[in-house]
Amino acid sequence: MKSLITGGAGFIGSHLAERLLSDGQKVAVVDNLSTGSLRNIAGFQADSDFSFVEGDIRDASLMEGLIKDCDVVYHLAAAVGVKLIADKPVQTIETNIGGTEVVLDMAGRFGKKILIASSSEVYGKSETVPFREGDDIVLGNTSLSRWSYACSKAIDEFLAIAFYEQFGLKVVICRFFNTIGPRQSGDYGMVVPRFVRSALRDEPIMVYGTGRQKRCFCYIIDLVEAVVGLMNCEKASGKVYNIGSTEEISIEDLADKIVELTSSKSTKEFVPYEEAYGRPIEDMMRRLPSLERIKADTGWQPQTSLSQALRIIIDSFRQ
Repeated sequence: MKSLITGGAGFIGSHLAERLLSDGQKVAVVDNLSTGSLRNIAGFQADSDFSFVEGDIRDASLMEGLIKDCDVVYHLAAAVGVKLIADKPVQTIETNIGGTEVVLDMAGRFGKKILIASSSEVYGKSETVPFREGDDIVLGNTSLSRWSYACSKAIDEFLAIAFYEQFGLKVVICRFFNTIGPRQSGDYGMVVPRFVRSALRDEPIMVYGTGRQKRCFCYIIDLVEAVVGLMNCEKASGKVYNIGSTEEISIEDLADKIVELTSSKSTKEFVPYEEAYGRPIEDMMRRLPSLERIKADTGWQPQTSLSQALRIIIDSFRQ
């Protein structure tokens, strides 16, 4: 079995590659290193079953060769992070929609099963919690670049389902909620690595907004298990699945928890979104997934508590 992972030098992709290699699979990774890093794959880059190609998923000739040569495709490559999305909306739209179109087209041409990584951002401003895969989506004004990401991932889902319905392509769609773990960078707005880095330096922890917004953080190893399980689940084709944790915490309480776990002297500073991102940013107060569908089809549910995950992340930063 040979798996191709787009965006495989990224946070999630590198952990997935490591998991598949441990299963005895051959793994090929393509990544343009815009947000991924060779450091993430350094631990197994010398493995004879692993290969890395630096390239862009919008390059049809490159993707044609890579997809033809694999058995299954995990399509994780995307523009990610609120900061990157706000700063580079054109790159976000072109990468997410154009890249996914190329990857789906090649997977369809060669009949390769494919998993598409989508996002909880697709739910937009919906206040119906927990979020269920069949819920309507509620998006904001087009003048706010934040929503370009949600729209682009929704289009990815429409494309994937169209390939399934029109051509019979085996495709699984995963809506990732907030995911955390070692190798995650805080450079693009991810909150946990930002908070941990500041706490370990006894620097002020910058909390964007009021801090009362609540999120659920899924540990990366749990998410990878869900992804692998869905790829191996025959009944998953043509469906959308939430993957995340249901353990809620406010962002302010998250900061307090990290200060406690690191024995830090850090204080909290609250920063308006407009100041943090240089433009207005709409945010949601809660983002809680329903996991009924994935549990029914694969039996998966997260195994790692937030406290356990944070301790692992803090240890990785210290090392």
